[in-house]
Amino acid sequence: MSKTDEELAAALKEAEANQISAEAVAGLSTKSPEPGKRNLGLLIGTVVIVGAVLTLVFLSGNNAAIYSMGVDDFMAKKAQMATRNVRIDGKLVSGTLVKRTSPCEYRFQMEKNGSTLDVHYSQCVVPDTFRDVKGVAVMVTAEGKLTSDGYLAASQIFAKCPSKYEMKQSAQASGMDPSKGMDSMLIPPKVVNN
Repeated sequence: MSKTDEELAAALKEAEANQISAEAVAGLSTKSPEPGKRNLGLLIGTVVIVGAVLTLVFLSGNNAAIYSMGVDDFMAKKAQMATRNVRIDGKLVSGTLVKRTSPCEYRFQMEKNGSTLDVHYSQCVVPDTFRDVKGVAVMVTAEGKLTSDGYLAASQIFAKCPSKYEMKQSAQASGMDPSKGMDSMLIPPKVVNN
């Protein structure tokens, strides 16, 4: 045999050896991992995803927490709550409801246990139950932030109107005639144009 034939034979043997090892490697890579390893990988992946979601929730929610308290508690902690979103519960102070037309805004006072808070709600639409009713305690919840001027700039307000039975009792207790209906008990808001 010539030298070229020997080189060709050696090259052919080498190519066959490489092909066998390539097939073996390919065969190994298509084998699925053992069940325990697959479960461990799934567990690690799940923990990483849950950790990322929780981190996102906690970091983005720093100012999203809303502290709920009564007017009296809020006034006692006014300095601490100055930059936080708050939800304040109290009773509408009768006769303080004012509607400004331009720009549209409702202003009123809330009271609880002798403490009062001025509230400004810069929306034109209020809940149907948010009415000043003679002799009836209208419970109000206002959500917002305290301004540097000392009033609560409300982004939402909720009102709990008493039942018809409670209103009838309140009307009788205050000397009003409940047979005249609810409209006779409403105190319309004062309207100002500035």
